Amino acid sequence: MASEAELKAAGDKYIPRDYDPTLYKLRHSLAHVLAQAVVEKFPQAKPTIGPPIEYGFYYDFDLDVNPTDGELEWIANRMKQIIKGRHPFKVREISADEGRALFKDNPYKVELIDGLSKGQDEYGNAAGGAATITVYQQDTFVDLCRGPHVETTGDLDSKAFKITQVTGSYWRGDSKNKMLKRFHATAWASADDLKAHLARVEEAAKRDHRKVGRDLELFANEPVFGAGFPMLLPKGATVRRLLEQFITDYERKAGYLHVYTPDAAKKELYKISGHWEHYKDSMFPPMDMGEGGSDDEELCLRPMCCPHHIQVYKSKPRSYRDLPIRIAELGKMYRYERSGVVGGLSRVRCMTLNDAHLFVRPDQVKAEIAGVLALMKKAYADLGITEYRFRLSKNDDPETTAAGKGGKYVDNPALWETSTAMLREVLRESGLPFFEAWGEAAFYGPKIDVQVKDMMGREETLSTIQADQHLPEQFKLEFKDSDDTPKRPVMIHRGVISTMERMMSYLIELYAGAFPVWLAPVQVAIVPIADRHFEFAQQLGAALTEKDYRVDVDLGTGRMQAKIRDAQIMKVPYVLVIGDKEMAANAVAVRLRTGDDLGAKPVAEFEALLEQVVKSRTLKLVP
Repeated sequence: MASEAELKAAGDKYIPRDYDPTLYKLRHSLAHVLAQAVVEKFPQAKPTIGPPIEYGFYYDFDLDVNPTDGELEWIANRMKQIIKGRHPFKVREISADEGRALFKDNPYKVELIDGLSKGQDEYGNAAGGAATITVYQQDTFVDLCRGPHVETTGDLDSKAFKITQVTGSYWRGDSKNKMLKRFHATAWASADDLKAHLARVEEAAKRDHRKVGRDLELFANEPVFGAGFPMLLPKGATVRRLLEQFITDYERKAGYLHVYTPDAAKKELYKISGHWEHYKDSMFPPMDMGEGGSDDEELCLRPMCCPHHIQVYKSKPRSYRDLPIRIAELGKMYRYERSGVVGGLSRVRCMTLNDAHLFVRPDQVKAEIAGVLALMKKAYADLGITEYRFRLSKNDDPETTAAGKGGKYVDNPALWETSTAMLREVLRESGLPFFEAWGEAAFYGPKIDVQVKDMMGREETLSTIQADQHLPEQFKLEFKDSDDTPKRPVMIHRGVISTMERMMSYLIELYAGAFPVWLAPVQVAIVPIADRHFEFAQQLGAALTEKDYRVDVDLGTGRMQAKIRDAQIMKVPYVLVIGDKEMAANAVAVRLRTGDDLGAKPVAEFEALLEQVVKSRTLKLVP
């Protein structure tokens, strides 16, 4: 049997690579402290699993009552008492039979022990050989656990955690299992860190695109459409149209050829591409269009556009002189996301990707990827996206891949090695800082992912560039080289501004709904003070609309100040107030959505300001 020091040291290997070890240990330790407090308050509660997560930890219990706010406060106070007790975290190794006897009244722990004995992890997945079974104890509480933990509860800050909510959760995430109670908590190294986190949470809630999108009448989620199928309202549709025009104009000038391809195809197409083998769990079920039930009679909604753009390439013979060929489309795709994870615009089941596929000679790969990076950086600058970093996303780490995990990526080591080297070389030559990550590639090849952060500091992929030698081989793509022999092109997949839905959700939160003027759904609100000013206001609105500005003329019966406030609440950049003086001088009194008052300006001067702001795509309201 290993010593206590050896067992504690062994627990360190379970800390994820990108997780701060100090935070991981204190959060894991607090999860045990919470579990002790919960079972003291509810002796009938059966603890199950309680891991650290991004901003804290959770612990699931089999508990048939819903804790009240008062009971949660009792649990938090009891946790503080346990922390002040400075109880050491002690570990010891036990046999499976000892564990079954120790936890005989907790079927969840017994199930875990049975799995560990068979080489499974806590979720029942294959994890290699049988694990060493250990239990940790602090004070009177004993839990099945592999560690790691802090040395004593005294190493925890009793003012640096907060129980945030209790929700429902199925045992091991399977809806066929019993619904448990999940206690959520956030935890930090100090009270100041906790305070800063809670401030970020508050700010993120204000910017949540689901709330802002509803308040600004951008989109709605109607139950009759089903989860993951949002409806863009007129203002949201305007933002999307502007984004589409923006990126397709850039692509056209960069030599892209735009196409329209079907949203569905025979299952056979996705079997050739490999999507059916590697990606079918994320595809909608096939539609049987005939009586035979064969692949020839089954149609699939496409999960990606790449097999379709391959058909465009194959539509006629290609010469080395034709390449590179850049095929682009605002392509609709369908992903069978589980209903529990879809929401707003960021996770949807039907999305429109700013998609393109470049078919290039091997000697053109680096230059074309560099061109995509340049296009992406230019688009990001116009959109006001300034904080991002690059990730080289690779397939599974061969040294740590669990036994029996195969099937996620195509099995072609040489392909992975050469494609990854291509992308790495481009990034190095571009001078762009980047980091590498295992297990983040597409099933057919590595990627350059552009990682952005939300208000909570969480990273998500917004744009991607992929090097692919697999699909050209699958579809036997060719071009005639200069020596008249057939050669295989390399395929570059890229999405510069992601899907329209995800980009909209990101920009809504980035700007809290106050879009740059060129992207604002309504750029100018005109507020006539009295009925006698209506005609002038309408004429001005028509003149601005004729010049392709987006204008709302408020002819309602409300008071002027209320109309101005309403326009500012709707984040309209400019509010033009018209009274007797303004009408006589052919002028407007200009208010900004920020509340600033620019005073009276001749109409021509305001139009010049508006033109400059829109054409320059500046983030400022007044250059």
